[in-house]
Amino acid sequence: MNIAEVKQKKKRTIPGFGLTMGFTLLYLSIIVLIPLSMVFLNTFTMGFQDFWATITEPRVVASYKLSFLTALTAAFVNAVFGVLIAWVLTRYEFPGKRIIDGLVDLPFALPTAVAGITLTTLYSPNGWIGQFFSFKIAFTPIGIIIALIFIGLPFVVRMVQPVLENIEKGMEEASASLGANRMQTFIKIIFPELIPAILTGFALSFARALGEYGSVVFIAGNMPFKTEISPLIIMTKLEQYDYQGATAVATVMLIITFLILFTINILQWWTSKRYTGK
Repeated sequence: MNIAEVKQKKKRTIPGFGLTMGFTLLYLSIIVLIPLSMVFLNTFTMGFQDFWATITEPRVVASYKLSFLTALTAAFVNAVFGVLIAWVLTRYEFPGKRIIDGLVDLPFALPTAVAGITLTTLYSPNGWIGQFFSFKIAFTPIGIIIALIFIGLPFVVRMVQPVLENIEKGMEEASASLGANRMQTFIKIIFPELIPAILTGFALSFARALGEYGSVVFIAGNMPFKTEISPLIIMTKLEQYDYQGATAVATVMLIITFLILFTINILQWWTSKRYTGK
């Protein structure tokens, strides 16, 4: 096969590339780019002083801190326990495994408002679970973290699970034959393969938690400077017809979220290249 035939074959690998790429860019523009650009355009109609005064209000700054800290905490918890759940579902056979595997996807299907009401009922001071604790869970940042863990867990599990299934057991057997114990095999052989998937699941869980509203608004209690999240600030400004103020807060959230996700993606690329050579 000569060079011309190889190039022609490569061109035929994806039939209609120009057409499909055009539809892809059009679809992303309509669904993602244009709506996001309107947020920035609406914000630019404000003067810089008004914009700065809006995004630096003490109440708004407190909501930034609460939203990002709770989202990061929930994402870290999901990164740990999501890997554990994926490991159990992948490596062991036990009665009810299919049911548990299906329950992982429940937060995707359950309406967020229903999840919020349910969690509030469970963790309120008189709730089925909350009554056994000497401290409050609902209407505190702890309750917000629990709600964010609930809605973000499937992202980590579903990202890590296929990677675990595709790891060749021969590599683990070879490691054991060379004298490595189980922990050494996991750290040296398995964990490096999981790092890119864990980082991706962490990023998705964090992004989902940062913009969550329905499941958090009930259990948070929405007390200014204590349990008021940024999405609630945006909704409050919209209800007051302060569209510019709402888009200003949304713009700050978008910029900070983009920077964090960009950093995570760079870290994911670096770890993937270092440990897997891809």
